[in-house]
Amino acid sequence: MRFVVLIGASGSGKTSIARAIEQRFENEIRVFYFDRIGVPPADRMIASHGSGEAWQRAKTFEWIAKLAPLSTAGHGLLFEGQTRLAFLAEAMEAAGIAVYSPILVDCDDATRAQRLYRDRQQPELADKDMMNWADWLRRDARKRGCDILDTSEFVLDRCVDYVMERLRQNSP
Repeated sequence: MRFVVLIGASGSGKTSIARAIEQRFENEIRVFYFDRIGVPPADRMIASHGSGEAWQRAKTFEWIAKLAPLSTAGHGLLFEGQTRLAFLAEAMEAAGIAVYSPILVDCDDATRAQRLYRDRQQPELADKDMMNWADWLRRDARKRGCDILDTSEFVLDRCVDYVMERLRQNSP
């Protein structure tokens, strides 16, 4: 089993996919959620780490360090959250994890806005900053050759199958 990391901006569908996998494959896959640590307001991130980016980087390192011992335990590992691919790569290297598969879970801006407004009741997140963050993640994923799972035409079963295929792949 592999270690797969779902990254993406808010409203992309990464948590829905992770929850479905957790429910359907609880004996096979261990699922962890970045946000379970609690995401403080931006002013507290800045006060404690100097910037939101620095907070995100520090928490990515903390999470990966916690997950490292589990990465060799035989179960597949799925971790989901908002982080940069660069932070993830640094954290994996620091933790001694050489094999993992990052997947950018993405969608078009109209779909993201609809999910944030209607489904999540968080219209404050459907702003220009979130759309710019999603665009930045998309460009960075393409530049790095990262898998991109487009959930704009969201069919949960198809997305779960896509991620499970990667979790079940033998290590290269």
